[in-house]
Amino acid sequence: MEDTPRPQKRSRVPGQDDEGEANKDDGSGGENHERSASEASDQSPSQMELDASPEEDFQENRPQLKRNRNSIHPPHQNLIEVVKGNGNLIPKAVKIWVERYEENPRPATVELLTMLFEACGAKYYIKEELLDETDVDDVVVALVNLARTGEVEDYQSSRKKEFKNFKENLVSFWNNLVLECQNGPLFDKVLFDKCMDYIIALSCTPPRVYRQVATLMGLQLVTSFISVANTLSSQRETTQRQLNAEKKKRADGPRVESLNKRLSDTHDQITTLEEMMRKIFTGLFVHRYRDIDPSIRMSCIQSLGIWILSYPSLFLQDLYLKYLGWTLNDKSAGVRKASLLALQKLYEVDENVPTLSLFTERFSNRMIEMADDADMSVAVCAIGLVKQLLRHQLIPDDDLGPLYDLLIDDPQEIRRAIGELVYDHLIAQKFNSSQSGPKGRDDDTSEIHIFRMLQILREFSTDPILSIYVIDDVWEYMKAMTDWKCIISMLLDQNPRTDSINDEDSTNLIRLLFASIRKAVGERIIPTTDNRKQYHSKAQREMFENNRRDITVAMMKNYPQLLRKFMADKAKVSSLVEIIVHMKLELYSLKRQEQNFKTVLRLIKDAFFKHGEKEALRSCIKAITFCASESKGELQDFSRSKLKDLEDELLSKLTSAVKEVADDNDEYSLLVNLKRLYELQLSKPVLVESMFDEIVTTLRNFRNLDEEVIGFLLLNMLLYVNWSLHSIINSEEVPEASLSSLLSKRDTLFEELSYFLNTREVGESRKHGTQLASRICVILTEAWCLFKKSTFDSVNLKRLGYCPDTTLLDKFWKLCEELLNTSDETDEDDGNKEYIEETNRDAIAIAACKLIDCDAVPKDFLGPEIISHFIMHGTTVADIIKNFITVLRKKEYDMFNIFLESLKRAYHRYVNELSCGHDEFKTSKRLEECRELAARLSGMYIGAARNKHRLEILRIVKEGIEYAFTDVPKKLLFLEAVVLPFASRLPVPDIMDIRREVQKRTVNVKSDEDPSGWRPCFTFLEMLEERCSKNEDFQDEREGAVVRRRRGRPRKQQHETTERKRLFEEQSGSEEDSGSDKEKHDDEDDDEDAPLIETIRSAAKLRASRVAANRERSNA
Repeated sequence: MEDTPRPQKRSRVPGQDDEGEANKDDGSGGENHERSASEASDQSPSQMELDASPEEDFQENRPQLKRNRNSIHPPHQNLIEVVKGNGNLIPKAVKIWVERYEENPRPATVELLTMLFEACGAKYYIKEELLDETDVDDVVVALVNLARTGEVEDYQSSRKKEFKNFKENLVSFWNNLVLECQNGPLFDKVLFDKCMDYIIALSCTPPRVYRQVATLMGLQLVTSFISVANTLSSQRETTQRQLNAEKKKRADGPRVESLNKRLSDTHDQITTLEEMMRKIFTGLFVHRYRDIDPSIRMSCIQSLGIWILSYPSLFLQDLYLKYLGWTLNDKSAGVRKASLLALQKLYEVDENVPTLSLFTERFSNRMIEMADDADMSVAVCAIGLVKQLLRHQLIPDDDLGPLYDLLIDDPQEIRRAIGELVYDHLIAQKFNSSQSGPKGRDDDTSEIHIFRMLQILREFSTDPILSIYVIDDVWEYMKAMTDWKCIISMLLDQNPRTDSINDEDSTNLIRLLFASIRKAVGERIIPTTDNRKQYHSKAQREMFENNRRDITVAMMKNYPQLLRKFMADKAKVSSLVEIIVHMKLELYSLKRQEQNFKTVLRLIKDAFFKHGEKEALRSCIKAITFCASESKGELQDFSRSKLKDLEDELLSKLTSAVKEVADDNDEYSLLVNLKRLYELQLSKPVLVESMFDEIVTTLRNFRNLDEEVIGFLLLNMLLYVNWSLHSIINSEEVPEASLSSLLSKRDTLFEELSYFLNTREVGESRKHGTQLASRICVILTEAWCLFKKSTFDSVNLKRLGYCPDTTLLDKFWKLCEELLNTSDETDEDDGNKEYIEETNRDAIAIAACKLIDCDAVPKDFLGPEIISHFIMHGTTVADIIKNFITVLRKKEYDMFNIFLESLKRAYHRYVNELSCGHDEFKTSKRLEECRELAARLSGMYIGAARNKHRLEILRIVKEGIEYAFTDVPKKLLFLEAVVLPFASRLPVPDIMDIRREVQKRTVNVKSDEDPSGWRPCFTFLEMLEERCSKNEDFQDEREGAVVRRRRGRPRKQQHETTERKRLFEEQSGSEEDSGSDKEKHDDEDDDEDAPLIETIRSAAKLRASRVAANRERSNA
């Protein structure tokens, strides 16, 4: 047999026998390439033990071995070449080998063991005459030494094309070998005992490649043994039946004796197989299921699941099940998932459930917890396992509370898995037929399911968003949600067999109907940060169109009834009205239902004037404008006519409301109609000049109106001016009259805004809260951006350009500062909160940043002011300003001036507070804000940005020093609080220059006269000196830069008196590192995967480099 390494391809001589090949040796590759057992035994056990440290895990580069690729299968082809090559040849090769084994066991056994070693990547040969005397320990130690010297190749993990099927072929080889030997060598207690000894020993060695391959072979042996055992069990049952039948005929006889002997032999064979299974389990599995390598742990658990499922008579007991429970806590997601999948398959078999009762009681809580696993795929598998537990009623419903909370979790896959669980358990009630539900016939399944869904939605009635989440989760599984006729009949109480639903259920059912319609036509109903356009296949688009058709047909005749019934309910009307947007309007003409269409539009128009809430108004406007643009022919004319009627009626109602205010009546009618006009102008222009004049007159004549009314008056003025500008820009010719009219209206808008801005500044309008002030800031921003000078480059339109003066801009920013310093909850009980997102602090911060981003105002004043508030108003405002800084840098603005000015203004706020001296806490807070601002701004210069913007940092530092010394010692605190974080970002030579410059400024200064005033300066110098002495970039350490630490596990104390054990008898380093999460050593995950030998070498290199560095310093 060939046993020496082959540096080049060569073919074996077909007729050559094994012994002749074993004696061949061309001398290449050195003496370690081929070793005999006698040579290995010459090495002392203690020396071998030292060389094969149990904590080593060799992952070195190994010489690449080449193999023969003969297309013809010779009679005595090397077994490893068969495994590496075509897998279809394995059964024939195995059969030939078994025949050789039966003729002459010794050389065949040597050949098989050589293949076993070569499969692990090692070239090692046992001499035939020493086969019986060879000690497994000595062979394994010799193999470990080969791994240490790098003479091992990893076929299993190789990416070479010729090895892509190696793993599958190796598994197939051992499976075929067991099946081929089941009628002979399998039970001779020689061949497979010897193979198992070597496999178990190799699975406990430090080299990972040995453990991987040995574990693979050992696990497959058990699987193959189970296959044979099952066959024998069937034969035993058949023999037992035959024996029982024969005994009924006659008690004794040759036939009974023959059957008894066959039964006894079969039983003995099964017992032998089970003993071999236990041997591999105790010798290999119990160590490798907690190996450091996750792939080994995962393969162990996967195999255990197969064993328990396929051979429950032995493995379906707590002695083996506990390993599946323990690995539910493994730190590798793949292992946890493998355990869950194995358990799922076990619980799918009803006969297994009684035996699993104790296991379930012990680990059911952990299974439920894993539904919220950090890994999404594991969580989904855990939810599937919980479904199996529910199916068998092994866990109470009270334990499912945490799972239902996941209905509103972020990952869609988890929500969908929980949705399927909710549907199966609570709606379809597949797991408990005894649970009661609404009574009905078989064709009432949809009503029953919808009633149960409504019971769930009652828990979320107060929050429509959460209701939508639940609907989205269950929609895919609950077909009743697309039973449009059933839902409509329930809303209209048309089904006498079911009980009528209450008002809360009606609201939830309309939400369900609207959400289900949107899902059916391909819309997202869950808010998402992914704003990319959805792309659908042709089949999906066709399905959506068919759904539109079905929805339209179902709604066509009943839509008017639904609107009439629920029009007055503000919680229902919005969703109900907007349904028409998802219908195929042309079907109204095809089905001759034009009258119903006209009725629907009239009802939507009536709903518009019946409600004053934002959602209802927007839905009505959206529905009517959709009909006006998407319908055809007569229906489109009617829709446009109704839209014009709505506009005219709204203007008439607005005029009447203004007259009511003039007559000292309530302002509510005016407010509601202003909201309606605002929502209408958001979607289309309403360029009626008399309307604008009426609004201006109302503002000027009634200065004491409610702040919400004033806000909507100003908003409608802004939208009118906006639409007027839009029409002029899009016109080919601009009449002078139109331009003058626009300029007049623009100036009028600015005058009104300036009036309210000025009156708030002098305190004349303090009766108004922050809502109006916020509106003024936002409207000013929109108007200034709308008329910014850079937009109007043509000669005819230059007059439209506008830029506020410094005084007005200063008043604007003071108002913004006041609002930013006011909590959003201050006016929580005041006014209408429908538009709160347009008037909160975030809106103010965005408005101020928008002015700079659009170049509507000079950046020199407003930019530093905005950045000086970086860390003063919470995380959302901080995120807005952070994005603002990113925008400024992309536009290549001079960040040096902006940053420095912002720091000066933050410091100035502290100085002003200090001079007042009234509130010590507020003073210290201002100083802390100044320090934090400097830290945050300097923190933007990290990594490559430090070198890229080095000059910018240097300018900030130098100008900051100049500012600090303009008024000494009063401003010297600026050095320590503001300049120091930036100076720390500079290279050491720059820091030394800055230190010398500051020291020059302190020469001949009598610091003893005011030691506390000069202390910040000396602290600044001390910190710079400290950084220089370290000769390293100090700030990177504070940022948490990666610090190289010793790799590998902590060393254990060595006791010389401890007797060394043989390698295969003791735990390998991998064993000591359990995969369980109980240890909570997540921070060592990456380090543990590194071979310890690499750790030792890297540590030695690190020590050598440090010694060299110290020598260089001493020489310098």
